[in-house]
Amino acid sequence: MRALLPVWSDWRPALRAPGADLLSGLIVALVALPLALGFGISSGLGAAAGLATAVIAGAVAAIFGGSRFQVSGPTGAMTVVLVPIFHQHGSGGVLAVGLMAGLALVVLAVAGVGRAVRYMPAPVIEGFTAGIAVVIALQQFPSALGIADAEGEKVWQVAFDAVRQYVSDPDALPVATALLVAAVLLIGGRYLPRLPFALVAVAVATMVAVAFGLPLASIGAIPAGLQAPTLEFVHLGELGGLVAPALAVAALAALESLLSATAADAMAVGTRHNPDRELFGQGLANIAAPMFGGVPATGAIARTAVNVRSGARTRLAALTHALVLAAIIYLAAPLVAHIPLAALAGVLLATTVRMVETASLAAIARASRGDAAIMGITFLVTVALDLVTAVAVGVGIAVVLALRAVAKEARLHQIPLDDADHLAEEHQLLDEHIVAYRLDGPLFFAAAHRFLLELAEVSNVHVVILRMSHITALDTTGALVLKDAISKLEHRHIVVLMSGLREDHRRRLEAVGALPAGGSAHLLTHTPDAITRARELVPALSGSPLGRA
Repeated sequence: MRALLPVWSDWRPALRAPGADLLSGLIVALVALPLALGFGISSGLGAAAGLATAVIAGAVAAIFGGSRFQVSGPTGAMTVVLVPIFHQHGSGGVLAVGLMAGLALVVLAVAGVGRAVRYMPAPVIEGFTAGIAVVIALQQFPSALGIADAEGEKVWQVAFDAVRQYVSDPDALPVATALLVAAVLLIGGRYLPRLPFALVAVAVATMVAVAFGLPLASIGAIPAGLQAPTLEFVHLGELGGLVAPALAVAALAALESLLSATAADAMAVGTRHNPDRELFGQGLANIAAPMFGGVPATGAIARTAVNVRSGARTRLAALTHALVLAAIIYLAAPLVAHIPLAALAGVLLATTVRMVETASLAAIARASRGDAAIMGITFLVTVALDLVTAVAVGVGIAVVLALRAVAKEARLHQIPLDDADHLAEEHQLLDEHIVAYRLDGPLFFAAAHRFLLELAEVSNVHVVILRMSHITALDTTGALVLKDAISKLEHRHIVVLMSGLREDHRRRLEAVGALPAGGSAHLLTHTPDAITRARELVPALSGSPLGRA
């Protein structure tokens, strides 16, 4: 636990020279404000919930997290998971899921699971990132089209219903507002990436809507200050049904936060986050946020990238971002209430465009058909079903393809006994009814049966020498299949010798009874010793029925 707690060295550089971090925190807060409002509304709990999440989770994660650049808060990926929870269990269910997910993240941190994200396949990451972008864009269709009562179980169904209603009664104003805001963000962000164009565009849209009395749906009343939610948590009897959603939220929070922290390391020089401590900080953040009506939070790659590029040096920048947002809640809540929903939809639409790295997608698609298939399937499942299912399916397919590729590396060669041997010597051994095989690569469940069955069918020999030094991995299944092959050979009065057997492999073979019947006398250190031993055995074996044949 001591390794997961904050240390004084995290803050010493910030106190010596806080200027860069304070400025970066202010810039990130201006970028985060419209995103927090938009994602709060998209989750179903409202704009206030998004702000509460950005403040509370942002502050707690900044203090306890494992990255000095990470900025946490509500994200689009988390919104995708929360929408079905909100529809099924209501606001109280979302708060309970956030709290349970926070506890799960703390457990994962203590268990040291943080480093597992390094093994996430790149095609899966790119596939679900592109899928999330599409889902977030689909979520904005009702607000961008000015439709308040679109219905459907899945996000794409709600978007389709919104389009259907819009076609029957079109209104150009919300569409124009959303598209103009998105265009300002994309064009301005390309040429002046450090300026908070999202805040500027939303502010201008709000002022125009208020000044001219434009009929645009707005956010509505925002509580002037952080306060405990008036919503009741679910009853204890309902918690059992929330365990699976909570674990899904925890898995997503862990994955997105660690990927964001890894990206921050890549953007900054000489930094490396602590993955377990990052999970611990995100866990505490998700425990605290529901107490103030906030939704589950994760590390946010977009805000974290802005933080790094704005010159942040320490975690003081992320903490400043949370404090600035808190000040806005207390001092400017009445102004925030007038922001048009269509303007926030435009901000999130622009965000989805920035999320998709077309160069990465194209590179993976060109790399191999297998990687392209993994990425495409992960993308489709994300859009059609949900993110957690998509990740599970994508990782499952990636594991199967990886095992298939590794299994192909396993080989059984009847070859010259070493690089100095000549073909004539090999033929001489065959004339003496001795044959040597070299086992190459991994001998595990996905590769063992194919070529060891071939080994068992060898004929017209008295001694088989198995060169074991080139086996890279050996599992129990491989050991059992090898045992079966050796048993079949020995049943036919063929002696089996092994050379170059590693000690860890010997122990595994011994545990399952897969060593040759001759025991240690048939286990030789070097292949020449095995050849000598085989030649000593052949005369005695020549009198066997096999030898006479």
